[in-house]
Amino acid sequence: QVQLVESGGGLVQAGDSLRLSCVTSGRAFDTYAMGWFRQAPGKERAFVAAIDWSGRSTNYADSARGRFTISRDNAKKTVYLQMNSLRPEDTAVYYCAADRDRGHLIATGSPNFWGQGTQVTVSS
Repeated sequence: QVQLVESGGGLVQAGDSLRLSCVTSGRAFDTYAMGWFRQAPGKERAFVAAIDWSGRSTNYADSARGRFTISRDNAKKTVYLQMNSLRPEDTAVYYCAADRDRGHLIATGSPNFWGQGTQVTVSS
């Protein structure tokens, strides 16, 4: 079992930056691919970024590529999402996710484990 707890959300202005963190508990964190998803009001949950167990390989949604960076620290059992140049359309609840298979995490949007989410609001 893996528990995921996100933090770092908040209210910012367009153009600002935020760094989200997801601290995990449980065993074998470094065997899981990790990801971030987001859900805006009235929309389905959508993939944002993913990282493999080693931290050497990453994937991004088109909306995140070039502005967001996913990273992980296996010693701290934590995954991060650095978000720069934020836009109002980035407003959403951001969820951390863990899955044994990165491909499954990205393709299905149904990872093994979810966090509870953290709200990010970007004002114009």
